[in-house]
Amino acid sequence: MRVGIGFDVHPFLSGRKLFLGGVEIPYSLGLGGHSDADVVLHALMDALLGAAALPEIGYFFPDWDKRWERASSIDLLKKVVNKVSSAGFKIVNVDLVIIAEEPVLAPYREKMRESIARAISLEGCRVGIKATSTEKLGFVGRKEGIAAQAVVLLQEKDES
Repeated sequence: MRVGIGFDVHPFLSGRKLFLGGVEIPYSLGLGGHSDADVVLHALMDALLGAAALPEIGYFFPDWDKRWERASSIDLLKKVVNKVSSAGFKIVNVDLVIIAEEPVLAPYREKMRESIARAISLEGCRVGIKATSTEKLGFVGRKEGIAAQAVVLLQEKDES
């Protein structure tokens, strides 16, 4: 068994759509970044790669490479899952924390869970998603961006 942890943060940016957990969330701001800036999926990808002892997402999808500009993070996640599988691992479960003052995310939690579960070929009951705020402290509390944390458990494919 292998455990991985991931963390990501992106600033709010006008003129962009907000994607979290592979779901478009109606909001007046999106997140800035080279791809679609889905902070939740970026944290998840780093957790998966770390658990498999592979390099971080920037190694595979560098921000200087035009191929990944405005890329769908769901598509990138599927590529990461293939890399983890090729390294000899299968995903047991994932647990995600979204840290944001706004927007309210509770109405989208199940859609995010379904989107992630589908992308990583896992039962929805093995994908945990929680949202919290920083009680108005720090950059998140000032509504300057969103952060996310992810923990994953991998199992070697030949383990029973």
